[in-house]
Amino acid sequence: MIKNKAVNNKTSSSAYLTSIENRLNEFFIMIAGLWMFSVQFFRYVFVPPYEVYEIRKHMNELGIKTLPIVSVTGFIIGLVLAMQTQPVLARFGAEAYLPGSVGISIVRELGPVITALIFAGRVSSGIGAELGSMRVTEQIDAMEVSAVDPFKFLVVTRIFACTFILPILTVYVIFIALAGAYIAVVLVQNMTIEYYTNAVLYSVEFGDAIPGVAKTFVFGYIVGLVGSYKGFTATNGTEGVGRASTTAVVVSSLMILIFDMILVKITLWLWPTF
Repeated sequence: MIKNKAVNNKTSSSAYLTSIENRLNEFFIMIAGLWMFSVQFFRYVFVPPYEVYEIRKHMNELGIKTLPIVSVTGFIIGLVLAMQTQPVLARFGAEAYLPGSVGISIVRELGPVITALIFAGRVSSGIGAELGSMRVTEQIDAMEVSAVDPFKFLVVTRIFACTFILPILTVYVIFIALAGAYIAVVLVQNMTIEYYTNAVLYSVEFGDAIPGVAKTFVFGYIVGLVGSYKGFTATNGTEGVGRASTTAVVVSSLMILIFDMILVKITLWLWPTF
């Protein structure tokens, strides 16, 4: 009995270690694959044909489909942020700084990051599922046979579209969030729109918006890259498509948060007064 129990424990430990080893192998394979995908993207993006029509089509689709959810989310974030910040500032008698503090928070960090995470959940999964379906149904193989480069036509266009549509959505969400914050400020303090606008403009400088919006180019690139990679390399039929879609969201969201931390550190290093 004791011997069998020891054997079972040893087998369980061995299986657990094997599982960890497999996960680590998958992780490093994914990192290498994303790196190769990235290198291949920059090799193709400047080579004609440029597929301008496909890029514009994807930008329109991604922007329009994401617009409703980012609008609602941005408005609610601004509203809730102002409502949560007001009692804290009231403790120190600093309620006059409410518009400025909320504006800086939205422009510098909340607007870009929240928009990127929503974009990742909405777009990265869609790209992964779409390209994954094309892979398992052999449509990508058919394109290769017909002398159409699937990487150039399917991957480059989507990554390019994601990279440049996300900053536009971010600027839009920032304004929507500031509008939501204004509603909360009016409900709490009865400020006029002129006072609120002047307070935000006085506190938020143009230099505050540049790093926040600039890093969304990186976030958009990450979303397009991860979604395209997971879909393009999908296997095992419909199960693989579902796995590609789910993994694309998780990986892209995690990478956005990691790169946000890195980019903030770089920004503070380059501009200590930021």
